[in-house]
Amino acid sequence: MELIVSSSIGVLTAGGVYLLLRLRTFPVILGLALLSYAVNVFLFASGRLAIDQSPILSRYGEASYTDPLPQALVLTAIVISFGMTAVLVMIGLGAYLESDSDQIDIEPENDDPRDEGGA
Repeated sequence: MELIVSSSIGVLTAGGVYLLLRLRTFPVILGLALLSYAVNVFLFASGRLAIDQSPILSRYGEASYTDPLPQALVLTAIVISFGMTAVLVMIGLGAYLESDSDQIDIEPENDDPRDEGGA
């Protein structure tokens, strides 16, 4: 089970970094979402992978339980990533409507000192 979880974290991270390096708005947003999913799975796996165990200790029950802190952190991270994705989609949509393209242009620096006058 650990191999599957660690492999999925690696695949999600690799896919997220690949999409972040694209020069279009929508793949960058998808890349950020994939990276946030990878971090969520990593946080969840940091609390130990346990099946059918409760996150709360019972007073007279068994002493086996899962750590509830990573689950709470992942739940908070999911909410924050949804909000961040919504803001990024709105910014990307505004930029697309403004410029009629979702291309992310990085203009090359102008090294010619004669062109600084704007003429």
